[in-house]
Amino acid sequence: MFEPLYYKDRLQIINPLGDVGVVTLWTPPALIRKKLGQWGVDLQAHCSRIAVISTLYGNGLAEMLLNLLYNPQIASILIFGKDLAGSRQELLNFFTLGVEPSHYLGSAMVRIIGTEKRLDGSVLPEDFRHRPLQVVDFSQDNEETMPNRLQAFFAALPALQPCTLPRVQRTLSQPEVQWYPSHPAGHTILRHTPLEAWQEVVFRLFRFGQRRQLRKGERIELLNLKVVVEEPQVESAEVLAKWGFSLPTLQAYQQTLLDGRLSMEQPYTYGNRLRAHFQLDGQPVDGLALAIAHLREDRESRRAYLSLWDSRRDILLDVRGHPCLVSLFFRTWGESLTLTATFRTHNALDGWLRNCYGLMAIQRHVAEEVGLAIGTLTLISHSISIDPQGDGLTRAKAVAEARKSDDRVDPATGRRSMRIDPHGEFVISVDQEAAELVVHHRYQGQLLKEYRGRSSEVIEKQLARDCAVADVGHALFLGREMARWQMQLPVTKQEE
Repeated sequence: MFEPLYYKDRLQIINPLGDVGVVTLWTPPALIRKKLGQWGVDLQAHCSRIAVISTLYGNGLAEMLLNLLYNPQIASILIFGKDLAGSRQELLNFFTLGVEPSHYLGSAMVRIIGTEKRLDGSVLPEDFRHRPLQVVDFSQDNEETMPNRLQAFFAALPALQPCTLPRVQRTLSQPEVQWYPSHPAGHTILRHTPLEAWQEVVFRLFRFGQRRQLRKGERIELLNLKVVVEEPQVESAEVLAKWGFSLPTLQAYQQTLLDGRLSMEQPYTYGNRLRAHFQLDGQPVDGLALAIAHLREDRESRRAYLSLWDSRRDILLDVRGHPCLVSLFFRTWGESLTLTATFRTHNALDGWLRNCYGLMAIQRHVAEEVGLAIGTLTLISHSISIDPQGDGLTRAKAVAEARKSDDRVDPATGRRSMRIDPHGEFVISVDQEAAELVVHHRYQGQLLKEYRGRSSEVIEKQLARDCAVADVGHALFLGREMARWQMQLPVTKQEE
């Protein structure tokens, strides 16, 4: 008797004593079942050779193979339907080409050769080596040749015999995921304070950072991480100490970034690279002073850009001691001065917040000299990582697990508040006469755009098209609210 271990509620059982399984890929099983009857295939429950009909979208391949191991009476798999995601080739290649060792999200797995399909290894091609199982592909046949080929296939089957092979029962394993999927160079963080931003940096690395084996050891790494700090202001000593940082130490570091002197023991300092390293006609060039002069002359200048990377020296193979901070860009925005800093490489646990505080001192110095308020501070890290050796991974885990939600948390009081979407807010209503949902996109009370549709799905696509929502939590809330308001639409219109 055919007894599935997985997806029992999604399978169409025809004859539990049959020895043929039908896979319909992405085509509805009911449609294939109807066509099989039109093509003359016996579908009677007491005598059909077909035991079961099911889809195979791709994600169910492992479960299907485990069902086959548990039901060794299934001797043939027939493939029908449209292949929209490669599941047909994955099934064929599993039995014809086999699998090879692979890794996925940091865990050891196997990959079906010739595809990108990975399995946990709980079922392998050799598990079917000692049992008869043929896979026949009908998905490429046309309607004219299908009836004759199908009838020939069933006519050639040997008489149905009781199966004496033992059942093999296995379960899917749960691979240990070392990181969660994301584009490693696609993360952007927007937070109010430096400490809030640092906590999110560590969380993103702990959850999404990929383990990379470097010459200096293993690192958990992301690329091109962009962090925007809206209020780059000094936090209290008590709050910083709670997370292992000393305010006096951070303030002492701030002073070094404004100091252009360089001792003989140091290959470089950021202060020296900014204020004295580069020379013109044998004289040191104070880049900060020149940036200030540009902005005093023209507040809209986009020439206040400083490079700390010296390609004459730093790119050479035999030179040691290279700056991690490689550029600064000062830009007036409104009546405030913004600063964007680019780092070649960044230590997230110990270096990021210290560097952020150092940049705050530079930004404050330039802003005061130009006569501007302090604006946002942006840090771009081409390579940012956590060293998991020692207590690095334990510290990162503690920071990540302290993040109970995506709400804004005041570091001083621990008080939670809703994170405001920088793209604005939405007001939902129903136009009963037109039988439409109405969504008003507003910013600071002003109407930006009106969206209308007969369903939340219609408006969802409009909002996605316009990139109207920036915050994930806001998007989830908005979807829930639109579905609730949709229930107030007239029933007759909804059914249309």
